[in-house]
Amino acid sequence: MKENKIIKINNKSDKPDNIVLRDHTLIEKCINIEKQLPDFMKDYFIYLKGSVAISTRAAYLEDIYFFCYYLINETDITQASEIKYITVSEFNNIKSRDVNLFLGDFCPRYYRERNNSTFIYENNNRALARKKSSISTLFKFLYRNEQIDSNITDGFNPIKLPKPQPDAIKRLDINEVAIMLEAVETGEGLSKKEAIYWEKTKLRDKAILALFVTYGLRLNELRELNISSFNFSRGEFKIYRKRGKEVLMPINKTCEYVVKDYINNERPSDENLSEEVKDALFLSLQKKRLTSKAIRQLVKKYTSICMNTSRDKGYSPHKLRATAATSLIQSGFSIYDVKTLLDHDNVTTTQLYAAHKKNIKRDIVNNFEWIDDEDIKDNIIDDIDTNDNENL
Repeated sequence: MKENKIIKINNKSDKPDNIVLRDHTLIEKCINIEKQLPDFMKDYFIYLKGSVAISTRAAYLEDIYFFCYYLINETDITQASEIKYITVSEFNNIKSRDVNLFLGDFCPRYYRERNNSTFIYENNNRALARKKSSISTLFKFLYRNEQIDSNITDGFNPIKLPKPQPDAIKRLDINEVAIMLEAVETGEGLSKKEAIYWEKTKLRDKAILALFVTYGLRLNELRELNISSFNFSRGEFKIYRKRGKEVLMPINKTCEYVVKDYINNERPSDENLSEEVKDALFLSLQKKRLTSKAIRQLVKKYTSICMNTSRDKGYSPHKLRATAATSLIQSGFSIYDVKTLLDHDNVTTTQLYAAHKKNIKRDIVNNFEWIDDEDIKDNIIDDIDTNDNENL
């Protein structure tokens, strides 16, 4: 399914080159998968283009490719020797039970032979639910498009997903955030080898961590930031959310300072950079845009220091997103404000973070008095005087 192709773009939009290149790379991936799938699915490919985000389209196509691979290699449903040659009549013969066997029996744990080795792959319920969704959209479309005789999706077995538990949400406490930022400032807690790299990247790392815990950015939202994303004179910067949404974020004094400090005092100057990364904000020591893997590693490193644990037990960038959410709620911001900042689709997601606010009932009641403090004190004093007189 892989195809080595160098993609170059002629960007005439107002989006930065890296965002346009990312989208076109995903589109090329989709096209490559579509070429290997049966021709009768062409109308479905067109449907996906206009109905879902590019990343979702790619995920659906990968799942459908995997399902077709299963049909050829694990069943007698099709006589095709290659996925491309599966026919619509063979798809029309697929029953709900066939899909349930794929999702419930094959996908949870399957084997692949490669280079004289046997690899075991597993899918948890969340991954299985996504595969079910991908296959369901295909069969529903083929039925609506009058390519198959019945809608078999009603017979698909349910896949139970674990309900998110607020107490299970991993995040840093506010004091741990302070320790983490102190560690990146001073280098305390780093090994000798880490300290060598820290001397060259501490301003970059501090800016990354500050943006994560302030805005709860997703990993790719941070990775794709450019220098041109920031308009310091207007006090804002632009990020690209999931599904291609462009969002302007106000920048506070802390983040403005750490980003400017990195750009002015540590980031390589433009004359030492290739054209494709001159606008990229966060660069590696190799003068390339920082990879997702590198960002994960530096976050795990500094979070492990503030939690006093081993590097492999450090947190991922998404845990800093949870940290931002819980910190904002504990500071008094409403869940609706936090939902807007973090771009949650549903406020119920944000409510999970609100559950971490300790003694919330007591805080609400104690800060919502109908009677002035002075009147309460006067009444208490009068009651004491009355009781004392009665006891005399």
